[in-house]
Amino acid sequence: MTSPRVEVDLSKIRHNTKTLVRRLKVHGISVTGVTKAVCGHPAIAQAMLDGGVAGLADARIANVRRLRLAGITCPVTLIRTPLLSQIDDVVELCDASYNSESEVIAALGDVAAKSGTLHNILLMVEMGDMREGILPGNVASIARHCVKTKGIALTGLAANFACLGGERPNAAKMAAFSTIADKIEGQYGPFSGVVSGGNSACLPWVATTEETGRTNDFRIGEAILLGVDPLNGEQIGGLFTDAFSLVAEVIEVKVKSETIVAAFGSAPPPNIRLVADNDCCSRSILALGRQDTDVLGLTMPSGTTYLGATSDHMVVQRAKPEIVVGSELKFQMNYSALMRVMANSDVVIKLVKPPASKTRRVAKTKKTHLDLV
Repeated sequence: MTSPRVEVDLSKIRHNTKTLVRRLKVHGISVTGVTKAVCGHPAIAQAMLDGGVAGLADARIANVRRLRLAGITCPVTLIRTPLLSQIDDVVELCDASYNSESEVIAALGDVAAKSGTLHNILLMVEMGDMREGILPGNVASIARHCVKTKGIALTGLAANFACLGGERPNAAKMAAFSTIADKIEGQYGPFSGVVSGGNSACLPWVATTEETGRTNDFRIGEAILLGVDPLNGEQIGGLFTDAFSLVAEVIEVKVKSETIVAAFGSAPPPNIRLVADNDCCSRSILALGRQDTDVLGLTMPSGTTYLGATSDHMVVQRAKPEIVVGSELKFQMNYSALMRVMANSDVVIKLVKPPASKTRRVAKTKKTHLDLV
């Protein structure tokens, strides 16, 4: 079978999705499934939809286009601030987008108005992650701009946590975010859609509180796909952590001596690292390297030790029983390794246990003021 390849168990993705949707529903919070780590793979997106997500979200317009070309018509939100060079595509392909720049909002409104549609805007508020977002004191003025812009419908607010800054949400920050939502609605009328309080990193907060404030949506990717807490990598109870496996083929198995002798007996160059000999373990080279994935984000199979990697090779040490040329090793991945390998056109994606449902979640055919939750 072709390798390297990623084996995807769609039934485990559906299970993880259903579990999180059920748990969050108790708190009045719906789930938007984030597909950016899998490059908008339609079958994986469909597994999320079968699991009960309210809609999908992605950061790249190419991934959204891939979803649409595959026939997925549910609400899709662009969660990275739209590029000015892609405004036409954003309005055509996305039901909504997260925004933090007045210039971009104006451009979206211009294109939407000319096409006779409304584009839904969610304002991203900076709550401490220090990535994208409007400073809390400036949200009202940007909201006013949205309300006055033809072709634009202000449908909600969003916050982000634990991506760049790594700080978890807490009661104080989440309460402050709810206060901002109340203030904006008090000035410009009630939202018809989303108050998106965060991402997978917010799940521990929800599990320890009975007061979730105005938050009615989470954008969940990593917890659905990998079943782990993004900040510590620990398994979330009841979720599968092995929905994705990376398989690589062994192309060399040798025991190599401690001393490397260069051609014609000359001394090895100083930049060559000597490899110690070990009679108990063989060194195996796999057809997988840094060009394929984040090799440091791989979990080694039992009895296997990572030694190093270059662009196209990964060297491991294997205790007995030894492996042979042509055999395969299977690895689990963290989020960094997953998103790198899914973006690699040389890696084959093998789907296991296709979706039980053949139906697709359908949005309104006419693009109007859409509810995403």
